Amino acid sequence: MSLDFLENLSSDYENALVLAGFGKFHFMLLVICGLIYLNTAIGVTILSFVLPSATCDFFMTSEDKGWLSASPMLGMLIGSYFWGCLADTKGRKIVLVATLIADGVCGLLSSMAPYYIIFLCMRFINGFNVAGTMGIVFPYLGEFQPTKYREKILCWMELFWTFGVIILPGIAWFVIPLELKLEYGILFYHSWNLFVAICAVPSLLLGLWLLAFPESPKFLLEHGECEKALQILVYMFVRNTGRKPEEYPCKSLIEPMRNTDRSRDKSVRSLSLRKPDELKILISEIWLHTKTLCKRPYLRNTALTCGIQFCLTTSYYTLMVWFPELFHRFDDFERMHPGVEASVCDVSPVFVGDSSFSSCDSTIDKKVYLHTVIIGLACIPTSFWLPLCVHRLGVKFFLVFSLTVAGFITVGLYFVRSSRENLILSCVFEALTSLSISTVYCVMVDLFPTNLRVMAAAMSMTFGRSGALLGNLIFGFLIDLNCIIPIVVFSAMLLISALLCWMLPTTGAAALD
Repeated sequence: MSLDFLENLSSDYENALVLAGFGKFHFMLLVICGLIYLNTAIGVTILSFVLPSATCDFFMTSEDKGWLSASPMLGMLIGSYFWGCLADTKGRKIVLVATLIADGVCGLLSSMAPYYIIFLCMRFINGFNVAGTMGIVFPYLGEFQPTKYREKILCWMELFWTFGVIILPGIAWFVIPLELKLEYGILFYHSWNLFVAICAVPSLLLGLWLLAFPESPKFLLEHGECEKALQILVYMFVRNTGRKPEEYPCKSLIEPMRNTDRSRDKSVRSLSLRKPDELKILISEIWLHTKTLCKRPYLRNTALTCGIQFCLTTSYYTLMVWFPELFHRFDDFERMHPGVEASVCDVSPVFVGDSSFSSCDSTIDKKVYLHTVIIGLACIPTSFWLPLCVHRLGVKFFLVFSLTVAGFITVGLYFVRSSRENLILSCVFEALTSLSISTVYCVMVDLFPTNLRVMAAAMSMTFGRSGALLGNLIFGFLIDLNCIIPIVVFSAMLLISALLCWMLPTTGAAALD
């Protein structure tokens, strides 16, 4: 192969990625992005252990718990679009760093909140920041990967989410039972406060570690910064191969053809957002990207991904947040009525009208922690199944299969008669729906171009978080009154989501075959 031919190939970004090799750099990038996604799993589901633990300190009813569990979802709903636009204009890395550090700081502050309303507001801000992290980490990781490996690498992220689901109850099991009671006036600091603070620290550490990694070269190339993109590719080549920088065959990169104005892109990237005029420019950029996503050729994919996210997220995040609470209620019921079988809908009304907190006991039984760990462990087989078989079966198979089965599993929650049966169905539900969540993010990296990728993810996440917000409110208000309604609604949404996934186009390596 001649050198001229090699350099001609290297001027194309995809071929330049191939020439940069695949090795140590990609492994380290997967590790940090995976840990960020793991941390996101902790941030999203942390309230599942705070709800029963903080009941007495904040005098919470089921409705209060519903509002508290919905507050991060409301923050995600608003934050998804804000951070998505910044990531598509300012850069992936800088926004990831900002959201991680902001999430860590707010998490630490929320651990010291003396009142329910303050804690609720701080968790809203946490959700606002987590939305940016979750929406950007997949595009950031995917833009460093050659097409041949992209889908499989992104699918390995599901394993990190599973580890997050396992680690969270482990931390809670170790910290929350501690006899920590510090009180001074209106201020208090109990073991659950320490649990919230510990879960906030990884965000800060990951944000600082990410500073050592480069910006997405694909993003830089799309915004006309070819030299910087080439320098990053050279850096990847050196890390992957151990060879000298001058041995990298690619000497220049050709800018991809785009319909947008390069000078406008660069001016938007330079915004400091300190002046009203600059904020207007950013808002106009958001509107421009939104209109683009709502027109052909992107309209169909935009509508499908938004619908999938809304239906899937409504069911997943609601039930995952409430599972420990349901385990807690089953445990109390079985302790009060030994040998008596009861369904979720039979157990929950027992707690209605219990507004007296004078004899409140917020102690979580060890079985609740154990059951939640088991749910996480149940996800490990599917977490390996996805990346090992995705090229053979295709992502659409995983999405349609997992969501269809999860829909029928949700209906089964109405028929359980013990905490053990509830645990079995919860394990299957979590294993299948968490796999679907990660797979949808993988698909979106291939469905949209670089300059619209994060914004498209943000738009779909906005719909998803609105569903999660609605779902948590519905569950909080109806779980004690008529729990069959949310069960039927969530099951139907999962089945609708499966149908929409079946309509998605083929993506990734399968599309090249």
